[in-house]
Amino acid sequence: MIAAGRVIAILRGDYTGYFAHIARTLAEAGVTAMEVTLNSPGAIDGLHQMKAELGERFLVGAGTVLNESHAFEAVSAGAQFIVAPNTNPRVVEFCVERDICVIPGAYTATEVMNAVEMGAHMIKLFPAELGYFKAIRAPLNHVPFVTTGGITLDNAADFIKAGAVAVGMGSQLIGDYVKREDGLEELSRRARRLMQTLQA
Repeated sequence: MIAAGRVIAILRGDYTGYFAHIARTLAEAGVTAMEVTLNSPGAIDGLHQMKAELGERFLVGAGTVLNESHAFEAVSAGAQFIVAPNTNPRVVEFCVERDICVIPGAYTATEVMNAVEMGAHMIKLFPAELGYFKAIRAPLNHVPFVTTGGITLDNAADFIKAGAVAVGMGSQLIGDYVKREDGLEELSRRARRLMQTLQA
């Protein structure tokens, strides 16, 4: 579902009281995968709320999962996939043993292949820069990359065209503006524009 939807919407920040509203707005715009970073206030409650709002039709995952205990807590809260900025072998092993999609972060070719050999389902290239992504993907075009960090509404499609299976987008898609009176309408506009761009 991540590859089909081509984007993981990343909620990083204090969205207490807004999780379900954001999830509904993104889903209505066509986004099918959403990630709550565990270093966000109320992240675990947010996972519960988003799962309750979306049911099984959409994927809700946890990000910034830095250790096995974080992974356990996130999965217990209903996370269907796990994302990290780094590759922690214990986190990868925890997820692989439970058949949970795990997307660890890597940057160099050695880091990428180490994560693949551990059993990672996808690799989060972080931070992403288009020229570097094209260069590293040339010899590693069999690796399913999710490019994250530096992704904007204007360049997201470029990463898909260059071979990324999906992009991860946080503040460029979801920001504190959602707390304004017209915030959810703005989020809907951004998300719909993003999905139209990625599906074109």
